[in-house]
Amino acid sequence: MTWLDLLGWAGSALLVVSVMQSRVLRLRALNLVACVVLTWFNAALEIWPMVAMNLALVAINLWHLRSLLGTRHDEAAYTVLEVGPDDEYLRHVLRVHEADILRHQPDLVWDGAEPGRVAFLVQRGDETVGVVLVRDDGDGVARVELDYVTRRYRDFTPGEFVWRHSEVFRDRGWTEVVTPPRMVAPYYERLGFSPAPDGSGSWRLPL
Repeated sequence: MTWLDLLGWAGSALLVVSVMQSRVLRLRALNLVACVVLTWFNAALEIWPMVAMNLALVAINLWHLRSLLGTRHDEAAYTVLEVGPDDEYLRHVLRVHEADILRHQPDLVWDGAEPGRVAFLVQRGDETVGVVLVRDDGDGVARVELDYVTRRYRDFTPGEFVWRHSEVFRDRGWTEVVTPPRMVAPYYERLGFSPAPDGSGSWRLPL
């Protein structure tokens, strides 16, 4: 097998892997690399229609990546909706994503009927991309029960837009937000949170 054969097989395999991704950013990045490899492969064989197609796909992927990365922290791209803690649509979202949520937070128990519960949905257009659930822990502490991102947007941090509107918490008399101790890959440091001094793995945000 020649190096050219290897290049063609590698590009084809990467293309297949890319379209199997559920995360939109990862899909675009892998697809871009695959299209670049296949452009070289087809150019070496002088198959110009395939070269043209792959160059077009390179341009499309670059455009989407620029858009995704450029709006990653842009409030104009995301909308935070506060909903009732026992809202039917919220319950629907939690049911649909239940298995994935419990993989990340197996101890989650949410009873929206209890007092002191607050719920937010993070929207990108008409798509729900994140859920943040908070409960009143007493003594001015808002305890994060869930900070969840759907698989498609797992390479992003849409929950951050909830924490940018801290007046929502202050208006309820809360003076501090505390995150779950077992959260996977927390992103809070750049948002002003600091690690809890007890070493529990929680993050805290004074309001």
